[in-house]
Order: sequence, then C-alpha cells, then structure tokens
Amino acid sequence: MAVRCFQRTAFLFYRKTVYTKSMADHLMTTYARLPVTFSHGDGVWLWDTEGKKYLDALGGIAVCGLGHSHPAVTKAICDQAGKLMHTSNLYGIGVQSELADELCRLSGLERVFFSNSGAEANEAAIKIARLFGHSKNISVPHIIVTEGSFHGRTLSTLSATGNPKVQAGFEPLVQGFLRVPYNDVDAIARLADNRDDVAAILVEPVTGEGGISIPDAKYLNELRKICDQHELLLMLDEIQTGMCRTGTWFAHQHNKIKPDVMTLAKSLGNGMPIGACLAGGKAANIFQPGNHGSTFGGNPLACSAALAVVKTMDADNLDQRATQLGQKFRQGFRDQLQGVAGIQDIRIKGLMIGIELNKDCGELVGQALERGLLINVTAGNVVRLLPALITNDDEAEQIISIVADLISNFLSQ
Repeated sequence: MAVRCFQRTAFLFYRKTVYTKSMADHLMTTYARLPVTFSHGDGVWLWDTEGKKYLDALGGIAVCGLGHSHPAVTKAICDQAGKLMHTSNLYGIGVQSELADELCRLSGLERVFFSNSGAEANEAAIKIARLFGHSKNISVPHIIVTEGSFHGRTLSTLSATGNPKVQAGFEPLVQGFLRVPYNDVDAIARLADNRDDVAAILVEPVTGEGGISIPDAKYLNELRKICDQHELLLMLDEIQTGMCRTGTWFAHQHNKIKPDVMTLAKSLGNGMPIGACLAGGKAANIFQPGNHGSTFGGNPLACSAALAVVKTMDADNLDQRATQLGQKFRQGFRDQLQGVAGIQDIRIKGLMIGIELNKDCGELVGQALERGLLINVTAGNVVRLLPALITNDDEAEQIISIVADLISNFLSQ
C-alpha cells in the first residue's frame, strides 16, 4: 500500500509541475536541456508530461540499471523513509554496514566510505592517494591520470579529468596530476620508473564520457604490475563501468585482478544519490578518524535503496544478462550498419555501447527524441548507449533498429 501511495503521489506532483519557461528562468544555465520533461517511468520506458512514451537507452547516463520505478527499490525507499532517513555518521547505521558487507563480498576489497556522488567518491580516492604518498615520505604526491578521462566536476576531480573543455575557465587547477594517453602502458611505466613522487594511478577501465574507449585486454593487468613493482596504489574509477554494466560486477574482474581503491556511484542507487570508495590491501586502513567525512553520505535512505539494488542484481544474475545483451547489440549493429560509409568503429563492452562516426553527430540526440528514443552523443562523434540491465530482447531490437536507421540516414546526407 505504501508503494502505491508513493507512486501515485509522485505522479500527481510531477503532473502538476510541468516544466515551464518561467520555472526554467530560475535555474542556473548549466545544462542545454532538451525540450521534454518526464512525468513517470516503468522499466525501460518513460512518459513525458504530454503523454508521449519513450524507450530509454541511456538510463539516466548509466544510473537506472534496474530501469525506472523498480518495485524492490521503491519498496526499500518507502519502508526506510517511514522509519528513519538520517541520524549522522557519528552513530552506527545498520543498513550502511550491511551494504558495505555486500560490496566487499562482491569485490574482495575490505573497507568502504560512502558519499553522495561519484565525484565525492573520487575525492575520497584522491585523498587516500595523498595520505599514502605522505606515508612514504613523498612531500608532493602525484597521481597518474589519462587523457580522455572523466572523474567529476569538483576542483580536484575536474583537475584529474582529461578533457580541457570541461576544465576551461576554472584555472588554477589542483596540482598533483600527471597526464598520459589512455591505453598507453609504456607512458605510465616511464613515469613510474623516472619519478619518485608518484603515489597512485587513477584510470577508468572503459572510458564513459571519453567515448566508450576500451583498452587493450591486458591494460589493467599491466597497470597492476607497475603498481606492485613501484608500490603505488591502483585506483579504478568504476562509477560508470561498475554494478554489472560490462558483464561482470566490476569491469576489472574481466582481468582477474583487484585494485587497491575502487569508486562506485551511478547504478549503485538506481537514481538515489549515493557513491562509494572501496579500499583493500595497503589502502584499506589509510583513512583514520578525522581524515574524511560526509554529513549525508551513507544515510539510511540511500543505503536501503542501494542494498535493494545489489540484492536484485545478484539474485537476477544481471551481470550475465549484460553480457548476453551486449552480444545481441554487437551482432545487431554489425548486421544493420554493415557497409555504411562513415562508421569508424563500434565499441561494446557489456551494456556500454559506443558507435563512432566520422563526423560530429550531436543532432542525432534530438532526432532520436522525436522518434521516442533516448540516446546520448559523447566526445562529439560517438553515439553512446547505456541501456538498463533489465532490457528485454524485443526492446533491444527496437533500440538497434531505430539507432541504425538514424545513423544510416545521417551518414547518407
């Protein structure tokens, strides 16, 4: 009953607050928003305030791994909100400990710090790296990062990010980052060999905002070797790749390695804001009381939602489903885009899908919207798809058909 009341109240609220120009005028212009406002969703489907139905192939940018209005997540939020939403990390939080236990069981890591976002999770990782560097008597610890990466929009995570466009205007950037090309093991090895001020390496197993770039099969294994050889921390930003997205719980598990630090967010809460910084081995106990904290991070409401996500993904074997769907998308796009001039590459890792074209294609987002499909274009010329893990075969075929048709028409112009 509580779930139905929650859903009904939410629907009536959204229906009464249709996005209008006067409302938009009071928002900071940090987004170039598309001309649509959604009122409610169910599974992989969304409805706008005019009643039009859309197939969501973006999932809130890899957030809604279980789709919209998932009953287990909705129930967890309603039940917890009726009991306790917040106390403070000054006290024990049972559901927070339970969630940490589950994440450590799945990852093999040992400790978790909960935050409100992926950027905050990466902030925690950066602070761990600096404390680790100082413990080795490095006066100015540096972190190796890569070109084309995206780690967040706070000043330190923005500085770690490998995209000059998002950094422009926010100088001076935070110091302490050494940048190398993505998927270039030799460049990282040279820095590790020739500098004594490196404390850690921070990379994405697959770049998200950078255009779904998939590195060489042994890339992460080689980075693990470098870190072991030079006593550095291997820190993996799994904010977009984690939570079954690539066909394993965490993308690095394809390589059968463990990082020292891993960050999560996005699909962890299925829309409820939550991030996590996990640590193991020599990084497990670097943080001590007073080193870091968060007022809202790991609150009972967010952890209840995330725990429902983890348990659902685990029970439904959604890591395996992501692999199956990824294979379906790969074959479908190969079949339907075969011979189309202007296709540079089709990159797929589970349900991270990037189709690179030979020219910028941002207009495809609006064209897809007109046809009732939500997609994204990143890096200027890469159509990015991040469908929900619960997408069924028929829905996958619809996505393939519409996207292939849009791309074919666009490239024929």
